[in-house]
Amino acid sequence: MDKMTQNVRTRFAPSPTGFMHIGNLRTGLYAYLFAKRNGGTFILRIEDTDQERKVEGAVGMIYRTLATAGISYDEGPDKDAGYGPYVQTERMGLYKQYAEKLVELGGAYYCFCDKERLEGLKDANGVHTYDKHCRNLSKEEVARRIEAGEPYVIRQKVPEGVVSEYEDMVFGKISVDSADIEDGVLLKSDGLPTYNFANVVDDHLMNITHVIRGTEYLSSTPKYNLIYDAFGWNRPRYMHLPPIMKDATRKLSKRFGDANFEDFIAKGYLPEAIVNYIALLGWCPKDNREKMSMDEMIEAFDVDGVSHSSSIFDETKMRWLNGEYLKAMTAEEFYSVAEKWIDRAIGENKYDKKEIAALMQTRVDILGEIPEKLAFLSEFKEYDLNMYVHQKMKVDKTVAFNAVNAAYEILTDVEDWNDEAVKESIKQGSEQRGIKSGQVMFSMRVALTGEPVTPGGAIEMAVVLGKEESLRRLKFSAQLLKEAQ
Repeated sequence: MDKMTQNVRTRFAPSPTGFMHIGNLRTGLYAYLFAKRNGGTFILRIEDTDQERKVEGAVGMIYRTLATAGISYDEGPDKDAGYGPYVQTERMGLYKQYAEKLVELGGAYYCFCDKERLEGLKDANGVHTYDKHCRNLSKEEVARRIEAGEPYVIRQKVPEGVVSEYEDMVFGKISVDSADIEDGVLLKSDGLPTYNFANVVDDHLMNITHVIRGTEYLSSTPKYNLIYDAFGWNRPRYMHLPPIMKDATRKLSKRFGDANFEDFIAKGYLPEAIVNYIALLGWCPKDNREKMSMDEMIEAFDVDGVSHSSSIFDETKMRWLNGEYLKAMTAEEFYSVAEKWIDRAIGENKYDKKEIAALMQTRVDILGEIPEKLAFLSEFKEYDLNMYVHQKMKVDKTVAFNAVNAAYEILTDVEDWNDEAVKESIKQGSEQRGIKSGQVMFSMRVALTGEPVTPGGAIEMAVVLGKEESLRRLKFSAQLLKEAQ
């Protein structure tokens, strides 16, 4: 895709009604990638007109999520470039003015129908549909009723006998007959705009050139376009994105607590891995790469790669991708992100955290696995001695008892406590005692950890634990095995 000649302006307009859903974040990401790919401007607008559903702290969560995800906006509530305010409730004076202007232009009208009348209107299928009762009231009657203080709304005056169509950047030509478009409410009786109207007015006044959003708006966009047309405004271009599914039949849903960005961070996923993964939920670069930095995604982003089909959110795949990010880090980078998780695992114990980090880097896919895999460091108590039984290595509890005792004796005399010294001592000491070193290593690993699976072998475990703790655990385990004889 060649960069566009016009000054591209995209926007992300989340509502502060809860956590940042993965699908919502993907919309913001694609709007960001498209703007940056085309040398344009990316705008953050907070759509908070639905005060009943507004959640305390949700606005802060929006800022925090974008910052954590590495999606930086060029304009927004704290970056006014002359198109603000960027919070809808701070723009309330505009909407009534534009709604009344639209009435003057013939694109809207005053409706005085009360709640009881509206609730009685149903089509043949039992669906509430407005019957255009107030559509052709005279200016004089409208003025008289407003003067009398009658409550009213302002409705869109959808032209009759026309087909509203547009070319979507993903789905191609979309057409809707005006007979299928209701004269919807634009301004409510309390003077607040509906989402449909505020969205159009704000996008026009902020000079938005490309609207990127979910396919749930695909068929309602012709209705918005009729508002643009009635005002004589230029329409933006549209890119509608297919849904992200929980499985083959269910969409991911914020309502049901699915796929919360901050929850994944709390689990130990890297922000850049999450962003990378959600970029691939509905888009594929031409070279089919999977692991990409933000700069690489910007360079590769192409509307041609946006899918028509829904994508299934696969946490297993995201987990794998996160592991690839961890493995690609330098030792210092990994330590910086892993340290707090290691601290959580070892508590007050004075282990070498860098030694532990080096052990864990290639053995975890998400950082949240670290405390579980290192639980043996802070808690060591009686365990299942059947872990010592290994038929292939010809180890039973008696062999294990001898091997653990041998390991204790051998390691007591080791002075330089490091991988090479411990390994060489075990190898030589086993040979001197006529015991296979493999049997000693196997038994020693279980004796040091009390776990069937560990993030490293016997030597690595001994080095991490240190000499004093290793000898204490070997002695404790030997006693358990002796009592079981």
